[in-house]
Formats: sequence, structure tokens, C-alpha cells
Amino acid sequence: MTAFDQAVETIRRGSDSATLAAQLYGELTDDERLNLLDGDIYYWQGRLDIVRHGYNIAPYVMGAVNRLGIPGIRFVDGPRGCVSGHGTAFPVSMARGATWNEALEERVGEAIGEEVREQGGNLFGGVCINLPRHPAWGRIQETYSDQPVLLGSLGAALTRGVRRHAMACVKHFACNSMENARFKVDVKVDEATFHEVYGPHFKTVIDAGADAVMTAYNSVNGEYCGQNAWLIRQTLRKDWGFTGIVASDFVWGLRDVTKSVKAGLNIEEPFHQQRYTKLRAALGRGDVTWDDIRELGERILDTQLRFYAQRDMREPAGTMAGAEHAALAREVAEQSMVLLKNENDLLPLAEGAKVAVIGDFAQTPRYQGAGSSAVNSIKVDTFLDCLKESGLASVGFVPGFDRQGKPDAAKQAEAVALAQKAEVVLLCLGLDEIKESEGLDRGDMRLADNQIELLKAVQQANPNTVVVLSAGASLETPGLKHCRTLVYGALGGQAGAGAMLDVL
Repeated sequence: MTAFDQAVETIRRGSDSATLAAQLYGELTDDERLNLLDGDIYYWQGRLDIVRHGYNIAPYVMGAVNRLGIPGIRFVDGPRGCVSGHGTAFPVSMARGATWNEALEERVGEAIGEEVREQGGNLFGGVCINLPRHPAWGRIQETYSDQPVLLGSLGAALTRGVRRHAMACVKHFACNSMENARFKVDVKVDEATFHEVYGPHFKTVIDAGADAVMTAYNSVNGEYCGQNAWLIRQTLRKDWGFTGIVASDFVWGLRDVTKSVKAGLNIEEPFHQQRYTKLRAALGRGDVTWDDIRELGERILDTQLRFYAQRDMREPAGTMAGAEHAALAREVAEQSMVLLKNENDLLPLAEGAKVAVIGDFAQTPRYQGAGSSAVNSIKVDTFLDCLKESGLASVGFVPGFDRQGKPDAAKQAEAVALAQKAEVVLLCLGLDEIKESEGLDRGDMRLADNQIELLKAVQQANPNTVVVLSAGASLETPGLKHCRTLVYGALGGQAGAGAMLDVL
């Protein structure tokens, strides 16, 4: 049994975790103490691995000490599933927010935690509860709502579920809701507004047991979040009593090594980077002390020990994209659908109704956003495949429009001709993935013009048209006045298409 395992067993019998963390820290060499504070592989190696193999295909490890059995932080991203390996793609958080169902979200958290653990991870970096104040934010689908109460309640539910198998990390702290300027924007906020609007949901999730907080790229009141003493030492530690780990966002999450240490940031994620190249020199100059390093390191060890002492003893097996999790994804997707219009009571559709399916999203579904949160699903339901099992009678399918927004008169004419053959048209519209992605914000909030023109033409050809929207966030709706029946399917995960047909 390793020194770490022995400490875990002692905590299970009632001993104090902080005392044992201090003892374990005392067994580390100086190099090991410094290596607790960042990732375990060199920056350029890590970046090259992303280019060659992809992002987070296996957990990112930070601060492992094999000779003592210290696992380190083994990070797997989210929030719509386990990014490492081939996980289950649940509906995006914005869709899950529409369920208003805390018990269901806790089940999602437990399923994700199982998959993270099976992949060798011990921390899920996917409790995303940013409050969107920029309505075209490229990552808006990764959060639940624009209301702090709902953000807090569902984030807490996800945390409770995840923590049966993996540490839960809540992000991005704080005041983060844009991509185009995320590395340079300075958010000015007074203390009362922060605690009433931008902070309460983070406190709710921390009170629910979150083990870690990831800071944001942006600045708040003149200082970058990853080295912001007011956010970390004052708000998290003193005001809220948070005892877990504070970690930077990846690669560019801090700008000044000394400030980040003094502010109380425990880990620079996810590689050997700025701290690795600059921290020893800062110690030599006296800018930081070994007592500063000890404070950060002992907290990292304490958090790991406390978590391992309370996690579920059962080791998950066979959970990755398994049947049980797929069924849960479908259940969540069903509860996330929102009926926006149903003129003339066209819905629900009658058993055996003859339907024409129009829209490229029916064969190539939008089921998640793009960027670091993308789940590598091995099976994604399509509208066309699920239609065969739905009890509806298909009379044909045409794509109807170009996904890049280019006008195509021939495709539109083909769609109109098909619409005229059926009792009901299912018209699948939405936003292309490039419009909803980490790293960029949307330039507008409209459906593409060619989709609106298609909607007008199809609705005129067949008034019994059900419009199904796939998008991660709010849209401007003037063009949608032309439809009589409108269902918002959000980005429904790998089982979203089947769930939509169940609802229809």
C-alpha cells in the first residue's frame, strides 16, 4: 500500500485530512513540491499531442508522484460528457437547463463521473455555470441559463452526481461570457453586483461540494482572474470558506507567476509552462517563499485525500457510451424540448402520418457545440434513422439548403416539390457548428437567409409544417413568424433526434 493509500484509509477511519496532507507533503522533494503546481508534461509536447491526436483524448495529469502513490489531478473536460475516450454525448447544458430537473441532472452527473473514472480521470472540469451577458457568446450552450438561481441549482446537482466518482471543478471564475475578447477584456463590477449577480451560483456549487474552481481568462477590476487576489484569497477563501483547489484555465490562464502564487492559485493547467520555467528564479529572488509553495501544495494534497476517502468504492466498468447512459441521454433530451408554437393543434402527430423530411440537419445533426467541450461519440442518432422506428410514414427526404448559407434555388425547388406530396412536413433548421464554438462569438443571432427563404417557400407549399430548430442559444425570430408549429430542440446530444421524434 502506498503512502497516499495509507493516508486515505486513515482519513476513512476519522483522522484529519489536513494533518495527513502536511505529513505527505513533508515526504516530497523540492522538485516534487514544485511539480504539484503545474502539469506533468512539457508545454510543447502537450501542444504537439493536441495537433497530432486531438484535445484531451486521455486525462491531463498534474502533480502525480508515483513513488508515494499520489495520483495528482487527472483532468477530463466537459460539460456535456466525458471528453476523453468515446463518451456519451448528453444534451448541452443550455438544453439541460430547460428541464428544470435537478434530480435528472444529478443522474447525468453520476453517469459522466463514471465515464471519467473509467477513462482514468479523477477530476471533471465541466461544471460550467457562467452567467451569459453577451447573447452571442460562442460557448453559451455550455452553460445552463441566464439566471443565477438556475445556474446554481443545476450546477450543484451536476456536482453531487459527479462527485461519487470524480472531483468536480466549477468554471470559469469569474464574469466570463465572451470569446472574441476573452484574453483581454477587463470586466468592471462593483462588489454588491458581483455577489448578487455574478457570484451567488458559484457559491451554491461550492457549498454543494465542488472540489476545484477554474479561473477565467479575462480580468476582473484590473487583474487577470488567474492571479486575482480579491477573487481567490478574499472571495473564495475568506468570504466563502472554500477549501479546495483553484486552478487556471488552460495555457493562457495566468500572466504573472509570482502574482498567481501570492493570490493563491494552486495549479497552472495543464502543462509544464510558466511556473516550470520561472518559479525557481522567483524563489531565488525572494519574490515567493517556500512557505507560499507549501500552502498551495498542501491544499492540493488535502483535496485529493478528502475526495479519495469519500468516493464510491465501486470501480465503473463498461460505462463508456453504454446502453444505460444512452437511454439517460435520450430521457434528458426529451425533457429538454420546448414547444414554442402549435397553431391549429398540428402536434402531436398522428400514428402513421405521412411526413416529408426537409433540411440537412435531419441527416447530419447538430447535437453539440464545437471546441474543448466536444464529446467523441461513437453513435449519434439521426432524424432519418429514427424516423424508421417512430411509427410515422416517410415519403422522402431532401437537404433543402446549403449549410454554409449559400442560396441554392434548385435545392429549394426540390424541397417545395416534396412538401406538396405529404400530409406533414418536418423542416429541420438550425445554426451551423462554426457559429457556436469556443474561440469566437456569433456575428449575428439569425438563421441563415437561405433557411428563412426555404421556410417561407415550404410553409406556403404545405401549411402543415413543423419546424424543428437545432441551436445552442437564443435566436432572433422575425423570420420564424412564417411557421405555424415550432419546436426548439436545442443541441440534444447523441440521442436528440430520437427524443425529438418521441416528443412529436
